[in-house]
Amino acid sequence: MNVPDKIVYTAVATSVGGRRGGRAATDDGLLDVQLTAPKELGGPGTGTNPEQLFAAGYAACFNSAVLRFAKEAGVEAKEASVTANVGFGPEGGGFGLTVDLEVAVPGVDVATAQQLVDAAHEVCPYSKAVRGNVPVTARAVAA
Repeated sequence: MNVPDKIVYTAVATSVGGRRGGRAATDDGLLDVQLTAPKELGGPGTGTNPEQLFAAGYAACFNSAVLRFAKEAGVEAKEASVTANVGFGPEGGGFGLTVDLEVAVPGVDVATAQQLVDAAHEVCPYSKAVRGNVPVTARAVAA
């Protein structure tokens, strides 16, 4: 297991009530969301859900990693976008996740963008956290 040499930031969030009618909020109050199950899981779909929060966090983190490698390669990528598709479904006696990351880098050919994606996938903390446990595809798509 890889452990950071030094913790420089700790995010703190608390959930009460879980995914069916609960809330999740950060200790600084900057994030405070109502949680509801999506319609596909029998819920009203009127709030957010943990998979959406995970998808947003993964997409943002992965985008930062792509931008890092683009900068190192001298590639203009400030308009790069990452879409994280987080699947949720039955697995064994519980539930599991899948992730499909789609990365678009306007003005960059797909082969070059895929090189950035591959490099980002090696260092992104979310990718590292789920590696070997959650199936993840990370691919460049035409912008």
